[in-house]
Amino acid sequence: MTKRPVDHEVDRPFPWPHPERNPMARAPRPSELARRAWAANRPLAGTAALMALMLAVALVGLLADPRSITGQPAWAKPARFALSIALYTLTLLWLLTFVRGHDRLVRVVSRVTAVSLVVEMALIAAAAAAGTTSHFNFATPTATAVWMTMAAFIVATWAMALVVVVLLLRQRVRPPVFAWGLRLGIAVSALGMAVAFLMTLPTSPQRAAARRGHGLPAVGAHTVGLADGGPGMPVTDWSTLGGDLRIPHFLGLHALQVLPLLGFLLATRPRGLSERHRVALMGIAGAAYLGLVLVLLWQALRGQPVTAPDAATMAVLFALGAVAGAAVLAVLRHARRVEGR
Repeated sequence: MTKRPVDHEVDRPFPWPHPERNPMARAPRPSELARRAWAANRPLAGTAALMALMLAVALVGLLADPRSITGQPAWAKPARFALSIALYTLTLLWLLTFVRGHDRLVRVVSRVTAVSLVVEMALIAAAAAAGTTSHFNFATPTATAVWMTMAAFIVATWAMALVVVVLLLRQRVRPPVFAWGLRLGIAVSALGMAVAFLMTLPTSPQRAAARRGHGLPAVGAHTVGLADGGPGMPVTDWSTLGGDLRIPHFLGLHALQVLPLLGFLLATRPRGLSERHRVALMGIAGAAYLGLVLVLLWQALRGQPVTAPDAATMAVLFALGAVAGAAVLAVLRHARRVEGR
């Protein structure tokens, strides 16, 4: 009797396209995609559907509720979180269809993630309805309990993302360039989630107020160098006067969509490239994306707004782009030499 190998070729039907399938085939209709997603993973598909409903409620709130919280419309934050959670759960659903031989673990990841994100969304919406903040709020015992509950579920979501990183690293997916797009996407996304932990640390003014005996009605902030609630960019509300940790958090989190999509394109579009060269290009893209997240994190931690980078930030960004561009050119030249032999 032979032992079943650790790695497994993926051969199950996918809710979304797979690069080894005919890229010219008819795209599934939205209703068909919804049916496939529900059949593949009910907890995550149901969470995405709930987030679509929550987004609709938040959009109504933006029109009907004139209140503001920390300088932005009361329902702007629930709207952003509903959209972000919907994208995350649908992408995670898709990633988990590539995992074979770990059905029980996939169910645990799906259920824990779904429950965690639904609870987080419910608490954010409840805080908006009450006209108060949900994050970093220690002003009352109720607000403290809400924030600590959210923090616990955020940690659970992050832990499940790490489990998916390990599962995808052990999984054999074809073609390899697409597999590395999936792996790098979830790995950089987990790092982007981890940036949120920095937001929970007390700021210098908060620590100073605590030393003076003024208490801590809020612990942590999105903005570095300034209090939350100052001038911000449209829609995102990212600070235009200080550093903002939401920027590297956002960019890192959505590597979950960007890098697998790039892996898909590298697997289906370029001609004249061997699998080895495609994987090399994917690795360069993943490293460059990670580098950009880290540069934006460095910029934010120095209290510098993304709209006004200093000379040091520009120099590092230029160096990152130059190194990535040179690496891509080197791979393409090597591919041409190999092809010309």
